[in-house]
Amino acid sequence: QVQLVESGGGLVQPGESLRLSCAASGIIFSIYVMAWYRQAPGKQRELVARIYKDGSTVYADSVKGRFTISRDNAKNTVYLQMNSLKSEDTAAYYCQASFRGDDYWGQGTQVTVSS
Repeated sequence: QVQLVESGGGLVQPGESLRLSCAASGIIFSIYVMAWYRQAPGKQRELVARIYKDGSTVYADSVKGRFTISRDNAKNTVYLQMNSLKSEDTAAYYCQASFRGDDYWGQGTQVTVSS
């Protein structure tokens, strides 16, 4: 049974940082493409960042230079380091694991950026 468990969300002020973690089980983690998505109230879910099994990354334009995605295959965990947070980063953040058309999602963790 595949499980993706996100953690690390919370309430922070603009300009502060958070690190999200997503621990995976039930999959061969190292071969999966891992990604972070987010969904704000009333908006569609959008890609934030993606990391491939070779370590190459893709970022949404809105987070380039502020967010960093990384993975630790030994710990079956993907991270999202979020710096210089803005109010528009407020959303539920979801972890996704993908391999040859099979997609798995975590339950999400809330990030709220507010003064």
